[in-house]
Amino acid sequence: MKIVVGLGNPGREYAQTRHNIGWMVLDRIADRAGWTDRVKSRDASASVGGRYHGLDLLLVKPQTYMNSSGLAVRKVLARERAPLGDLLVVVDDFNLPFGRLRLRESGSEGGHNGLRSIIGELGTEKFARMRIGIGAPAVAGAVRHVLNGFSAQERAQLDTILDAAADAVEDWARDGIARASNRWNAWQPALSDEPGGDGHASRSHLGAPESVPGAGSRRGKEPEIDEDPIRRTRTGWRRLLPPRDAEAER
Repeated sequence: MKIVVGLGNPGREYAQTRHNIGWMVLDRIADRAGWTDRVKSRDASASVGGRYHGLDLLLVKPQTYMNSSGLAVRKVLARERAPLGDLLVVVDDFNLPFGRLRLRESGSEGGHNGLRSIIGELGTEKFARMRIGIGAPAVAGAVRHVLNGFSAQERAQLDTILDAAADAVEDWARDGIARASNRWNAWQPALSDEPGGDGHASRSHLGAPESVPGAGSRRGKEPEIDEDPIRRTRTGWRRLLPPRDAEAER
């Protein structure tokens, strides 16, 4: 069984935001497999799976909000008794141009709070991940950028990007991370200047908030993500570290 975890935030207000593109990829795979009406909620996640194109897949959406994604990942790995080699995490990345894919077999959290939580819970960085570029934010607008919807130009490309990302997940499950990364890390969507789309290119099938136990008490809560200041440096976008006294108060 290959386990694919898409990171995002529960709630309709976040369903079509850039931070939830990991969920959108899982929705695209569930659409293809015809699994959209078989979702189950358990252990802080919504999941669905089965056999598809000769692959045994389990698609998992943590329902803990982004900063606590690791809790759900640790629980699903324990429940399925799955080794880390059978895990792929799909996540947004504003350090990548919009639509670019980056598959890696391991690595640091790279400033992403969801990956940081998973690494903290698992105690290791050695798990595969696929980052999907959502484009760089304005200097002072990182939180607004990831929690906002896509522009008209981005929506015109979104279906193509989700299809490519879903194909990359299938290649990872079938051929492994090395071959999948060789195949997809150089891929990029064709440029498009055409406005289009209605912001609903990918429906959110897995884990509607009403189906998650205890979700009602959290609905509408602002997710605690990316609160540290973001600044552009010579090597890219980076989060500034907080002062020591502020860190001690957390």
